[in-house]
Amino acid sequence: MRSRLYPVFKYTVIALWACFVAGPFFWAMTTSFKNANAVQGGPTYIPWAQYEPTLTGWRNIFGGAGGVDVIDPFINSAIVTIAASAISLALGSLAAYALSRYRFKLGFIKNSDIVFFFVSQRIMPPVVLVIPFFYLLQWGGLLDTIPGLVIVTVALLLPIAVWVMVDFFNGIPREIDEMAMLDGCPPFQTFVRAILPNSLPGLTVAAMFCAVFGWNDFFFAFRLTFTEVQTLPQAVVALNSSIPPWWTLSAAALFGVAPLILLALWVERLLSKGNLSGAVR
Repeated sequence: MRSRLYPVFKYTVIALWACFVAGPFFWAMTTSFKNANAVQGGPTYIPWAQYEPTLTGWRNIFGGAGGVDVIDPFINSAIVTIAASAISLALGSLAAYALSRYRFKLGFIKNSDIVFFFVSQRIMPPVVLVIPFFYLLQWGGLLDTIPGLVIVTVALLLPIAVWVMVDFFNGIPREIDEMAMLDGCPPFQTFVRAILPNSLPGLTVAAMFCAVFGWNDFFFAFRLTFTEVQTLPQAVVALNSSIPPWWTLSAAALFGVAPLILLALWVERLLSKGNLSGAVR
């Protein structure tokens, strides 16, 4: 009896959790195709049967009347996320390789303490960091600029890259390094030619985490930019007025989350094929 009830219980829990996760997306999708009358007329979810679908909300996010143009904020977010993720992966991989293969010691501080120091940067509340970042960018003339946002985002993503890659490099046998050095490769060439090709799964997972955190950042973009630069999360929040246009807000939210969904599907496809075997520990 228990063997028969367990699959029923398991799939029931999975179905309920799937509905819980997909519910907000379904609500946003249906709302994005409504107009004001359909939204104010009560909960309706079946197009053509309960309401007449319209593209008003989607037109508004591309510069239509009563909306906001999300193209420039989308491009700004893409530039900041891609640049910061690439820099974080490059620097984080080098730091993680050194922490994985060499032993550092300064008094009681060891490699594990250095790794924890990197991770601890993500523990601090953002409000603690925003004031130093503000004065640093103001001193460098980088307030309200894309390079300034990239620098701040790198500082936020670098701990993630180090944390993921240290764990992955620790799982790569040291014999690979030794064989490369016996062939005459100095340490940096060993890292580039022997270790990185075997680290693509870890790099992919680290890049996914960096992209998600970088793309979703709102607080620092909101506090460190004013009029010249606006990211996509800022543009979406700008629609949330005293009487928010829910159809436009829903379309903008779906447009903003679409790149992350595509990224997650791509990484999940690699995981299902085994191409990222061992990358998630």
